[in-house]
Amino acid sequence: MKTEHTPRTEAAEGTGPGRPDAPDAHDPRTDPEGAESGRARRLDLIAAAAGVLLVTAAILVGHAIQNRNGTLRAQWPPLLASWDPHLGPGTPAALAMAVLVVAYGPPLAARLPWRGLLAAAWAGSTAWVFSMALIDGWYRGVERRLTTKHEYLRVIDRFDDIPATLRDFTNHIVIGEPGNWPAHVAGHPPGATLTFVWLDRIGLGGGAWAAVWCVVVGSSAVLAALITVRVLAGERLARRAAPFLVLAPAAVWAGVSADGYFAAVAAWSVALLALAATRRVRFPAAAAVAGGLLFGWTCYLSYGLGLMAAVLLMVLVLARTARPVVPFLLGALVVPAAFTLAGFNWWTAYHLLVERYYQGAGGIRPYAYWVWANLACAVLASGLAAVAGVRRSASYAPGAVRALRTGDTATRTGDTATRAPAQRLALLVLAALVALLAADLSGMSKAETERIWQPFLLWLLPAAALLPARTARYWLVASVVPALLINHLLWTGW
Repeated sequence: MKTEHTPRTEAAEGTGPGRPDAPDAHDPRTDPEGAESGRARRLDLIAAAAGVLLVTAAILVGHAIQNRNGTLRAQWPPLLASWDPHLGPGTPAALAMAVLVVAYGPPLAARLPWRGLLAAAWAGSTAWVFSMALIDGWYRGVERRLTTKHEYLRVIDRFDDIPATLRDFTNHIVIGEPGNWPAHVAGHPPGATLTFVWLDRIGLGGGAWAAVWCVVVGSSAVLAALITVRVLAGERLARRAAPFLVLAPAAVWAGVSADGYFAAVAAWSVALLALAATRRVRFPAAAAVAGGLLFGWTCYLSYGLGLMAAVLLMVLVLARTARPVVPFLLGALVVPAAFTLAGFNWWTAYHLLVERYYQGAGGIRPYAYWVWANLACAVLASGLAAVAGVRRSASYAPGAVRALRTGDTATRTGDTATRAPAQRLALLVLAALVALLAADLSGMSKAETERIWQPFLLWLLPAAALLPARTARYWLVASVVPALLINHLLWTGW
């Protein structure tokens, strides 16, 4: 789809040529605390320190519990990992990527043409994820990742007759049933496994091709996030967010896991709805249908990703329109209808999954630990810059809500751009945080959330754009160094 670029739209964004007086993300007229104020910076550091303390507590308490009775089912809590200091062929590439993006990422993101920035961001994210995966070597870090006993590729041959397998799928979820599915197959709707079945059918079978698919497609989530932030909160904030999205600490687990691919599908659903709601594409209705189609597919990749509805709803709130709802819902019904007609019942499968979950580690892992230790995993996977950015988002929230209630966020022309882009970005970030917290409180996400929550964590990263631009490099370092240490000191298993 071709994105429209009209003079009116550019002016409304504050990004058009000859607009030096356009409102900035941290304009004193719209910034509730002053981005450069000493108090704001101190609060950012306090938030980051609180994140460090949370991680430290999760490590110390987790090791004490695990050493005492082993109920956490994680060798190096709160992460599903084991101690394994190592270097690999990806080490030089990962270090080089980190240095280059920290040194040149912010100025390049500010100067590159928009389409050039999108291309560079996708390439950079792909390179970052691949280099992190290759720290563990090609075989152990890439080719073998999706072929272990818990993974999707172990059951490809059982999908020779896809309709028959879908009709029989729920009969193999619970442990004790004949031929019960491996953990990841049982733990997800069949759309996840079918992705790899179809790759195999077109000649891209095996762990290496599956890994390449997950990394390349998964890295495109960066583009979806940038496009969404641009149309809802303005180009300045999108550009500031780009380096943080490229160097996402979640790359430790995105390379290689199917959850990175899930994150991209969910992200493009959000981006297409945002484009449709703001009418920034030539055919908004088609974009809404496509977004709905992807959301339907998202719900058949992972049961928990229905919670992305919180982010989708916030897109409509920020755009102040319900116009795309009908075409979006029509698109969203296609995948559920197809699977239901093929004989797969989503609700039945989900209830059986809950039974399966509590038959295994989920029934042993203590909720009282994981309900807060999961958040420590989120800190590690999103980075300290995102933590500080979420703190900023919370400070913008009261004013943003008041502006939405009074209609003060819209310009006089009725365009969807705003005089307070930071407030709008804050609400988008907080919607993702609400989805993440709902997943946490559900009790169905005890451990492994550094991997499972990637679709939610993606939308916390743009919050770093709310931090002062001149401190961007410091915050990039604060996020990327822990990720490099984790990948070199631990064997994460994903």
